Amino acid sequence: MALLFIGAISGTSVDGLDLAMIDVEPDIPRIVDATTQSIPDSLADALRALALPGTGDLDRMASADAELGELIGHSVREFAASSPVRAVGSHGQTIRHNPRGAAAHTVQIGDPHRVAEFSGLDTIADFRRRDIAAGGEGAPLVPLFHEALFRPSSGERVVVNIGGISNLTILAPDLTNGFDTGPGNALLDAWIRSHRQLAFDRDGAWSATGRVIPKLLTDLEQDDFVRAPPPKSTGKDLYNLHYLRRRLKGSEDPADVQATLAEFTAASIATAVETWSPPAADVVVCGGGRLNGDLMNRLERRLATRPVMTTEVLGVDGDAVEAAAFAWLAYRFLERLPGNSPAVTGAAGPRVLGALYPANRRIR
Repeated sequence: MALLFIGAISGTSVDGLDLAMIDVEPDIPRIVDATTQSIPDSLADALRALALPGTGDLDRMASADAELGELIGHSVREFAASSPVRAVGSHGQTIRHNPRGAAAHTVQIGDPHRVAEFSGLDTIADFRRRDIAAGGEGAPLVPLFHEALFRPSSGERVVVNIGGISNLTILAPDLTNGFDTGPGNALLDAWIRSHRQLAFDRDGAWSATGRVIPKLLTDLEQDDFVRAPPPKSTGKDLYNLHYLRRRLKGSEDPADVQATLAEFTAASIATAVETWSPPAADVVVCGGGRLNGDLMNRLERRLATRPVMTTEVLGVDGDAVEAAAFAWLAYRFLERLPGNSPAVTGAAGPRVLGALYPANRRIR
């Protein structure tokens, strides 16, 4: 009999609310259904603004927290329909992620009280802060799910998720590791939004018209985060327009900048793969970046000796993987099983992640 959980996440690209339903009853979790719910423009703009350093406003944050919580709750209830869903794992939207130093912290909004109230489902949320409390990075949290879903029967594999930030999971015999590699779509989306008022560069059509600026690419490749060893994680606190404009003279052709950003993203991912994974490992890509044809072409050229494919080749919807991971983490919470991997995050040990917000069952 199916044991169903729903995961919900608004990723760093803020391009929609991803929902996935999984069945955890089989030995390997199975994604049963998935969808993406649009986010109202006013809320999406508020979430993007809140993610930038120096733009914190308590009233605006509280309003966005409430609005996103209601959106998640209503969307989950509609998505669940009459399915016997056990619980929802709600990640919400990250607006700050600074996991290092004496005041290490991470902040996700999307009020879980409202998710529970309007979905009618037990809600598990606040997955990252326990790992940080245990001395970890709080991210990435998907590697254990990648292991459950994608570990090959033999050989090695690297799973690359290209969202706003890129992260990878290394799957080898007796080894699961992972870390954030640097920017995914974050800089690409920010640049095209500022110059062409578009949410993203569809299929990389704009970056494909530009030429890489060698000096800019060299400067970007000297980035401290990209060059740092794992464990490590980051966010749009770092990779934003301010980060980019500090490196520009102001006379560059905008299309050339976009092409350089695509090359930098591909280079940072490829360098991480080549440096930290076994040389024979294949590369499987999920997340919205896999739909950027120009970015994927650049990545494939830089990883020319390895097979590079999307998760669809393995029968898995690449848009659903991250939301499905938080559904799986909700299941792990209810079973009191660890949701983190200390080898990945650097935490002092395995920890049960999340907090429970019980449903009002009468709503269903």
